[in-house]
Amino acid sequence: MTEITKDMTIGDILDADSATAVFFLEMGMHCLGCPHSRGETVEQACAAHGVDVNELIAKINAYLAAK
Repeated sequence: MTEITKDMTIGDILDADSATAVFFLEMGMHCLGCPHSRGETVEQACAAHGVDVNELIAKINAYLAAK
């Protein structure tokens, strides 16, 4: 995976690189193993947790680019 977008699901991102879990945990999303949360898009998860989707995407994409 080279870049994520706000319409990608949490599950797809975690399956591609499980180390990205830390970014979701930092935003308060502690239920990553829950089937419902894995099916949410990044945008949905950010809206539910009051997080700026663009900021989260930028952090994860910076991590992926540095790999």
